[in-house]
Amino acid sequence: MTSDCSDSLPHAVAQALEAERLDITRTAKQMGRELSLSELRRLQRLFSERVEKQLDSGSGSCFLRQPAVAQIVAGALRHFHAQRYRLFAWCVMPNHVHVVFHTHADYGLAKILHSWKSFTAKMANELLKRTGEFWQREYYDHIVRDQADFQRVVDYVVQNPAKTGLKNWPWVEKL
Repeated sequence: MTSDCSDSLPHAVAQALEAERLDITRTAKQMGRELSLSELRRLQRLFSERVEKQLDSGSGSCFLRQPAVAQIVAGALRHFHAQRYRLFAWCVMPNHVHVVFHTHADYGLAKILHSWKSFTAKMANELLKRTGEFWQREYYDHIVRDQADFQRVVDYVVQNPAKTGLKNWPWVEKL
């Protein structure tokens, strides 16, 4: 799962990506079928490659670069580990967060993300003496299909800070 701060993606970029996603899904729906493998791959590229490239460029206010704000997010991720979900890896980047985790039966993805986002937004806004939206509503999630995919995703998450030039970045963990 990747979630980004509200200003991490320029509005025009976010709108263009969303329009392309809607076009792909609407076409399949109008034809009364599930997404094809090529459409799924296109969506994967759209939201993994293009969004990640934009996020890694360091767009936006980068509130998560501030250690106190990053600590709030890291603490929230760790808080219900082993109770509501199992964490495998995470990293708090300057303007977005990656988390690899498995939900427990009574806690779905939407419930967990709402908990993380609402708590951290309230705490971060208070710390930063600001109001308003902190996180973008949308997030990117990826269903891990097999062990090789799992390892690729975990490696991506833990290597993301170094790949973007963040040396000795403390907000990354592999469990």
